[in-house]
Amino acid sequence: MTLQTLAAQLEALIGRERDPLPNLANASALIFHSLEGLNWAGFYLYKGGELVLGPFQGKPACVRIALERGVCGAAARQRRTLVVDDVHAFAGHIACDAASKSELVVPLIHDGRLLGVLDVDSPMLARFSQTDVQALQELCRVLVLSCDWPVALSSTGRG
Repeated sequence: MTLQTLAAQLEALIGRERDPLPNLANASALIFHSLEGLNWAGFYLYKGGELVLGPFQGKPACVRIALERGVCGAAARQRRTLVVDDVHAFAGHIACDAASKSELVVPLIHDGRLLGVLDVDSPMLARFSQTDVQALQELCRVLVLSCDWPVALSSTGRG
């Protein structure tokens, strides 16, 4: 599967399903098994002012991440995609898996509300290209628009 078809493949998997949980689960599996060189792909959902582990593929992960910590927290706080070529050079990096060397995080935002983040890790330095960024941002756009997100998921709305 090419990166250009990733969002289309997700749209086919989602079909008419509007529940975020199965859609996030399928999206994490699709990403993990479609992109080479990953050791983790999944979602953290914004709840109660922090990021809480959601559906993922890979080794067990950190359950809660404060917005002041790690690449996920920074991407959520700044509301922008972050690509880190060497996570060990990123101040405050959270090492859930010591094998991770690079990371890409895309915030999920709908109508100005922070819903969570997509987090993708690799055991290779500088794994993520601009093509990866564009493909995963498009996939996240599809997810955000295809689900009925609970209002309580982003209770404070501003992170």
